[in-house]
Amino acid sequence: MLDDRKAAILQAVVQEYIATALPVGSGRIVDWPGVEISSATVRNEMAALEKQGYLAQPHTSAGRVPTDKGYRFFVDLVRQRTPALAAADHRQVRDFFASAHGEVESMLSHTTELLSALTQWTGVVVGPSSESATVRSVQLVDLSSHVLLLVAVLSNGVIEKHALEVEDRLTPGALAAASDRLARAVVGRSPGDLDDFGPGLSDPLAAAAVQALRSSSSGHEMFVGGASKLAAAFDAVEPVRAALGLLEQQLAVISLIREVLDRGQRVAIGEETGLMPLAECSLVLAPYEVRGEDAGTIGVLGPTRMDYHQALSVVAVVSRRLGAALSED
Repeated sequence: MLDDRKAAILQAVVQEYIATALPVGSGRIVDWPGVEISSATVRNEMAALEKQGYLAQPHTSAGRVPTDKGYRFFVDLVRQRTPALAAADHRQVRDFFASAHGEVESMLSHTTELLSALTQWTGVVVGPSSESATVRSVQLVDLSSHVLLLVAVLSNGVIEKHALEVEDRLTPGALAAASDRLARAVVGRSPGDLDDFGPGLSDPLAAAAVQALRSSSSGHEMFVGGASKLAAAFDAVEPVRAALGLLEQQLAVISLIREVLDRGQRVAIGEETGLMPLAECSLVLAPYEVRGEDAGTIGVLGPTRMDYHQALSVVAVVSRRLGAALSED
């Protein structure tokens, strides 16, 4: 643990570096609240913080910058205070969800753009998994003489649509009867747990419908918005290329998010991610719920010097609003 003076100096260095992206000298923080000591004393304390691993000195004559350990200390303090979202950001979130309608996939994709617009970094949204969801309703719709549309609404808010080919066109009465039989067989059950034909179903149409529903239980889908904004955070090309390349590996990112949350964390800083392409990045996360059940996760990916106050408040508010929007009937 750090004493109050060292903690105040470390917080000042982190906030100054986040604001300027320049190494911080003692003269820049002597007047910060909680510091207010001589420049010589600040230099001595900063040297001590460097020895303890909280700060690093890029060049002999330069100021100091936070290390991952320094950012971790700062983030843990920030999370204790539950940062509030700025009024202008609140209005942007409110206006977004007031006009956000349509299918789940579209809403999730647009939510990544909202996250990116609010933080100026990359927004990531992991969609609800169908593995634990249940079928709330199902219907067969006639599209053409040989094609039906299977529409299923799942308990996690996802709407599954699958085209089914049929040999003979069904009459409206036969189609309604088929929809009714299918609903009785699958409503309330998880798509992944359905038998090949479902209880009491044996005709080819029912078999095709159930098989299509079972294929929907393939897991989470990830959406990314504002990936190009990472480029502005780094002077070198390689960190950008590595981070953007990782974002294309959906399974790796989803696994990382799950590991971070399983550790009881909401922020992974630099090497805490365990992935070298993200060694200079931080990931700020917040899960969201649909109808009281865990559904997915939203997050912001940016440089380690991101504004953690804002990122934490943004993901907290957006996750609640997204969960509420997806829970609406």
